[in-house]
Amino acid sequence: MHFIPITIRGPLFMIVATGSYLVNDTMMKLATTGLPPYEVLFLRGIAATLLGIPLLFLLGYGKQIPLILDRRVLRRNLLEMAAILCYVVALANMQIADSTALGQITPLLMLVGSSILFGERIGGVRMALIGFGFIGALMVAQPTMQGISVYALLALGNAALSAARDLAGRKVAAEVPGMIVAISAVVVVLAGAGAAHLVSERWVMPEARHLLLMTGAGLFLIFGHFFIFMAYRVGPTSVVAPFYYCFTVWAVISGLVVFGQFPNALAVCGILLVVASGLSIVSLDGRKRRLTVVA
Repeated sequence: MHFIPITIRGPLFMIVATGSYLVNDTMMKLATTGLPPYEVLFLRGIAATLLGIPLLFLLGYGKQIPLILDRRVLRRNLLEMAAILCYVVALANMQIADSTALGQITPLLMLVGSSILFGERIGGVRMALIGFGFIGALMVAQPTMQGISVYALLALGNAALSAARDLAGRKVAAEVPGMIVAISAVVVVLAGAGAAHLVSERWVMPEARHLLLMTGAGLFLIFGHFFIFMAYRVGPTSVVAPFYYCFTVWAVISGLVVFGQFPNALAVCGILLVVASGLSIVSLDGRKRRLTVVA
């Protein structure tokens, strides 16, 4: 990946991560027709584990598999598990636009956390651009905010836990491969989903289409976990975090391609605002790097 310019490496990884997560979410949404949500999570986890463990050996990480249980890796992925368990319940009981909109506070929480924990300087111009990205994401999601309840709090909990997950990921040792972290997340969420299913749901026999969807979702889940971890490993939080808003852009594409839902004019304007703010942040970071080199 060294052939990718350093100024765009982190943002590019975040764009790929959000796209991978969205493909996974789309397949899960299709699979939840006829299956309870935690069972879907559990089946997806099994598929991702069966795909992921051989992948580790194929990539030459066989001897590093014990790092799945590394203390810092587990801390990050326990937060991932808590976030996804909150998200699934919120999504099942709220309009998707509302849960998506509440999730857009994750980048803002990441920036505040990075500033406090790691001393990263954000700057007024970059903060303004991030704010424009947030507005653009809300224009795409277009939340109704009807029926605000405990489920909205769960959606906010998902956003906070996702930010905590990515901050915890910053403390994972550099020698731990990103794919190890991704497969560890798969295994931890699998365990959590299995426990939640046993406690709160009854088993429903999946059909062949469910298993195919879960296999595809598991594959894209691995890529999502890998690229979101690597995005924050290779790029500054203030540059990478705003590209989380691309999730809403991918959601519009999914709605158009899979569900035949056409974005309205407000959503199109929101997409353009998200893209413009992201490109401006990358340009600003590139200019800062050039000035640093000259100095």
